[in-house]
Amino acid sequence: MKLVRKIFNFYLDASVHVAASVFCLLEITALLLDITINQNLAYFCFFSTIACYNFIKYGVEAKKYILVVNKYHKSIQVFSFVAMAFAVYFAFFLHKDVWYCMFALGIFTAIYTLPVLPKAKNLRSFGALKVFMVAIVWAGVTVLLPVLSANMDLSADVWIETFQRFLIVLILLMPFEIRDLAYDSPSLKTIPQRFGVIHTKLTTGVVVLIFFFTTYLKETITPLDLIAKGILFLSFGFLVLYTQGKQTKYFASFWVEAIPIAWLLIVYLVDYLIHLHFLALVSS
Repeated sequence: MKLVRKIFNFYLDASVHVAASVFCLLEITALLLDITINQNLAYFCFFSTIACYNFIKYGVEAKKYILVVNKYHKSIQVFSFVAMAFAVYFAFFLHKDVWYCMFALGIFTAIYTLPVLPKAKNLRSFGALKVFMVAIVWAGVTVLLPVLSANMDLSADVWIETFQRFLIVLILLMPFEIRDLAYDSPSLKTIPQRFGVIHTKLTTGVVVLIFFFTTYLKETITPLDLIAKGILFLSFGFLVLYTQGKQTKYFASFWVEAIPIAWLLIVYLVDYLIHLHFLALVSS
């Protein structure tokens, strides 16, 4: 059991779980927008997520990140370098338009991570702002990159999907913000610090409503899209309801981050049932 727990903790601490969530969101984009995901892009996003997240988590200063003493963090560091090597390899096979978008998202990530203002280490120091920066990057990576890779036009429906993905990430970040309320420095001025847990949850509830009903703004609304968003809408309702300041160890780091993974499985099932129903109608 100790070995299993060590492997599981490494899976979480080395950001493999986060990368799996990104991978699943890419696949969901392909299903909802009816495009084919470039597997080189999928692998690039998976491995680059591991490398970038670990760099942000364990040391944004090069000296601090390279000179690692702790053996456990050293193993994560080596794992991250291997992941980065794979990411660079798969990046060479991507379309130039994808590169342009990656460059723009890379600037956002750099602004988020590296010092840009004299009185702040980086934009992570602005607690209320960091969640929006993270949501923008996730939305760009999981919607815009696969769309550009598939040579699909950036239509109004694509931008609505991007906006919804932005809202999804904001909602998923809420439990982390509430969890860290007891540990964050007051100077960060995170959203729960500014408005309190109750008002943060109420605001998140409003965001959940906006997320679902913007689906009706699309020019083309498929049954799969509507059902998939409806299921996620209900899931987010329970998430807002049950998120507390005192959480179990794995509530945010595993269960919340597993929502995109579970959502993909549900979308696969719904898509299969829709096609099965369509075939039944045709055969009859």
